[in-house]
Amino acid sequence: MNDKHSVRNQVKESLAQLSNPLYEDYSNKIAGRLFEDEDFQKAKVIGITVSKRPEVDTYQIIRKSWELGKQVAVPKCHPKEKRLSFRIFSEFSQLESVYYGLLEPIEALTTEVTSEQIELLIVPGLAYTVEGYRLGFGGGYYDRYLTNYSGKTLSLAFREQMIPYFPVATHDIPVSKIITANETIKIV
Repeated sequence: MNDKHSVRNQVKESLAQLSNPLYEDYSNKIAGRLFEDEDFQKAKVIGITVSKRPEVDTYQIIRKSWELGKQVAVPKCHPKEKRLSFRIFSEFSQLESVYYGLLEPIEALTTEVTSEQIELLIVPGLAYTVEGYRLGFGGGYYDRYLTNYSGKTLSLAFREQMIPYFPVATHDIPVSKIITANETIKIV
């Protein structure tokens, strides 16, 4: 399972096998570990995606962040330029469904923030190695965003998403930490 296409298919298959109770249980345990994480606790502005299954559920993380007085920034894709921008939102009604059913901020109701303003970026992905490398969904948006981001990064992952190996390119940037239901993997 060495090429990225095969890895993506294998992981998608594994995640499709997760029952709803397990999906909810694992997502809840991962969120609980995140809430205890020092980087999360210190961050006043968090960048995070609005999850879509099979990703770890981020709705509870967003709600808890608001309860704690944090600002939550979600990505807006700009397909023509193949880039992301992040916008602060304060309620789910400020989101709209775009291509592939992804939820993004409505520009008229949200405020853009720079990468310097985001203290913790929770980076999505489909597969991860213990070295912190991630395999995204294929668009390369986060890879491009991370080249100009200097804050803290972490990813949330189900056990099924942890892979021993996949090809890593020289431009790939690892996250600093991966939180699973059972452990927090700190990358040196």
